Amino acid sequence: MTTKVLAIDDSRTIRNLLRVSLEGAGFEYHSACDGVEGVEQFSEVEPDVVITDINMPNMDGFGVIETLRNGPNRTTVPIIVLTTESGPDLKARARDAGATGWIVKPFDDGSLVSVLRRLTGHVV
Repeated sequence: MTTKVLAIDDSRTIRNLLRVSLEGAGFEYHSACDGVEGVEQFSEVEPDVVITDINMPNMDGFGVIETLRNGPNRTTVPIIVLTTESGPDLKARARDAGATGWIVKPFDDGSLVSVLRRLTGHVV
């Protein structure tokens, strides 16, 4: 079974870096360029894990987390925040909204892959 990842980030560069890293590690990779598109794709992709940025147009990462946790498609799928932000108040807000974890950019490929495998319980 291939682990499906939905990455939501407004940076094309980050989406491309994630694609290379995750596809290279055997994950099935899907992406969205903002929170609205990410929430729309969620039910189509049915990911095993979501990675979201915080600062994005149209819907920020907090909105993504809150919508996925409390909206019509309520989910318990792990949600990892991947952002340049590192403030404890933002981390607490994300955790309170339902985020599973927080990784600060720039990310280490091996560490990210290890976290995703551990969270999903999938071997690729």
